[in-house]
Amino acid sequence: MITTLPPRAPWSGIVPAGHTLTMTDLHGKPSIDTLFYGAHDHGIRYSTQQTITGQRNIYLGEGTVIRDQESRPMVTIVHDEVGRHDTLSSACSQESNSLRYGHHTKHEHACVENFLIEGSRHGLGMRDLVGNVNFYVFAPVAPDGTFGAVEGESTVGRKVVLRAEIDILVLISNCPQVNDPCHDFGLAAVELEVSDSVA
Repeated sequence: MITTLPPRAPWSGIVPAGHTLTMTDLHGKPSIDTLFYGAHDHGIRYSTQQTITGQRNIYLGEGTVIRDQESRPMVTIVHDEVGRHDTLSSACSQESNSLRYGHHTKHEHACVENFLIEGSRHGLGMRDLVGNVNFYVFAPVAPDGTFGAVEGESTVGRKVVLRAEIDILVLISNCPQVNDPCHDFGLAAVELEVSDSVA
């Protein structure tokens, strides 16, 4: 199944164990905010802390095992043409819009709203949201501890391939942030392909 995810839109889908989800950059500078849950038990969910601890690296890339809150493998990045992905800066929200860009931006649509819209189709609400992966986003931490997103390292056509280690529910927000030039003001589209056969 191949889907073109337009700019600023949400998506969700089930990826069975052993199958893959391939993301392809169609535009340049995407920001693909992603959450993972157990497909049959939504109490199983992605953990930023366990994933970082398990690989001893704050950046995600090829070979990273994405883990749940009990450090159990959920997803492996089996192919990555980008290099580094962020899991620290989390999803934009109406509150973070206000803090970063001014109170007049609070009403603007954000990734948290995308997650809530798409998550509601699966019985998920605000209290089910956790820290997420930001695929195609590079958010470096400097030696002095300062942190912030910079322009992504991807170009058109670059792929990221994820293999499900258990049956997973994936929630995606193609970031709708219109104030940030790092991902072209939320104008990038991506292609999503869930494999039909075991990888």
